[in-house]
Amino acid sequence: MISHLGWGRDAARWYRPKPVARTARTPSPASSGLQPPPVLLVLGSMLSLQFGAAIATELFDDIGPSGASALRLGLAAVVLLAWARPDVRSWTARHRRSVVLLGLSMAVMNFAFYEAVSRIPLGAAITIEFLGPLGLAVALTRRWRELVFVALALAGVAILGLGQHGSVEGALDPVGVVAALVAAVFWAAYIWTGSRLATTDPGIGGLAAACAVAAVVVVPIGVASSGSELLDPRVLGLGLAMAVLASVVPYSFELRALERMAKRTFSILVALEPAIGALVGAVLLDQHLGALSWLGVAMVVAAGIGATATAPADQAPLLPESN
Repeated sequence: MISHLGWGRDAARWYRPKPVARTARTPSPASSGLQPPPVLLVLGSMLSLQFGAAIATELFDDIGPSGASALRLGLAAVVLLAWARPDVRSWTARHRRSVVLLGLSMAVMNFAFYEAVSRIPLGAAITIEFLGPLGLAVALTRRWRELVFVALALAGVAILGLGQHGSVEGALDPVGVVAALVAAVFWAAYIWTGSRLATTDPGIGGLAAACAVAAVVVVPIGVASSGSELLDPRVLGLGLAMAVLASVVPYSFELRALERMAKRTFSILVALEPAIGALVGAVLLDQHLGALSWLGVAMVVAAGIGATATAPADQAPLLPESN
């Protein structure tokens, strides 16, 4: 998503990581001393992502969704590359291909998500987009009885659409819904490609390079549509805030949280993201959903929690955040 770039985090932990021997290790200086509870770090990460999406909506009038995508991916790539400093020359050809595939997935996911958010409420867009990782999570558990959770989520999305009559601006814009569904498909693709990359690069170096690939794809589109408006000081300032809130803060928070949190707990917390997105949309963007729409959001959240809570302990997937 970056997030929202929303990107993933330590992708090596997303799906069925290889077991490793537990050995004692000396705490690093960064991990010594008082640490915030990991639950607060994950919740803070999700809030940060949604605040980043809220800032993006403020930019739509100035540079449109494509311009906002270009700023977010471009500035986030600069920040992450400076932070991670990946040693690209040491990578194998397979590693580079994985980075490119992840970057392409990231580009389409974030571009489509911003197109969706420019047309439908933030909470609705995130709820629809959540179908992607939820469907992938259920498929990877290989327990087809859990298709009931996919059915529950689909029913929730259908109710969400029906519930929009009489709230915000009436029924959901069909183009926005399609854009959110495209983002859902590529959120799942992003998770899959990221898990492949993580087998050779468990850190953020690969993610930083993938963000650069995504920026190469999206930035020219944003420049073509917005031109010199992207260089306006106000727009650049908001774009930098958006990139930090949607990328740097979530990465740093979640990487620290994952060191001390079970993946099942993490997945259950992230399943709350549609509800958090709806709350942020209501508070910051005055996008108030109707009671029926909130029921749809609750059904999708319940599906995400149920799919995680009932999966075998060794197969419970992490549901990384999106944009």
